[in-house]
Amino acid sequence: MSNALSAFPIDQKWPAQHPERIQLYSLPTPNGVKVSIMLEETGLPYEAHLVSFETNDQMSPAFLSLNPNNKIPAIIDPDGPGGKPLPLFESGAILLYLAEKSGKFLPQDAAARYQVIQWVMFQMGGVGPMFGQLGFFHRFAGKEYEDKRPRDRYVNESRRLLGVMDKQLAQHQWLAGDEYSIADIATFPWIRNLIGFYEAAELVGFKDFPNVARALEAFVARPAVVRGLNIPARG
Repeated sequence: MSNALSAFPIDQKWPAQHPERIQLYSLPTPNGVKVSIMLEETGLPYEAHLVSFETNDQMSPAFLSLNPNNKIPAIIDPDGPGGKPLPLFESGAILLYLAEKSGKFLPQDAAARYQVIQWVMFQMGGVGPMFGQLGFFHRFAGKEYEDKRPRDRYVNESRRLLGVMDKQLAQHQWLAGDEYSIADIATFPWIRNLIGFYEAAELVGFKDFPNVARALEAFVARPAVVRGLNIPARG
């Protein structure tokens, strides 16, 4: 296993102490914690490495060799398909891979499986990008812009997405049905971030979405979620 990992340049910058385990390169952001939560939920052995934005680790040649798109999270599974190492980036792809590897949080039944996948794609294509833009215009540099039309566009779109989820959660315990799945692991860190770190609960009228609030409360109470939200630990 150690020889397999040593073939990856990233192992020089973040040497594996346990090369037989899945290697996670991440930061506890909404996208990053998807994978740490999934790993905690499944019990798959892993080793976490902090990719610090403060020192631009994500732009280092070592990290770019694993993810040329310079985004966290990324993993290397030394025991991937066929027993060969598998490097992987994009949080949604990693969730699907870990679900298949562990046999957890992704139904075996084909119809139910695609229901889960559709909600993962809903998060990847809508919730993450729209909530992230709202955060920029409300909490970060964009808040200084005099023209509030860009911010308001993302407020309205975020409310629309919350409404879609609230309607679904009025009928089901979780996003893809009554079983907890990778759709929830993908989505609820972003909702938590929207009303927490982005401080946008009042702006989006979060009180108007009681079913989302109920499911979020259940999500953050899960022991694996509590652990995963702080992995990797910030330096």
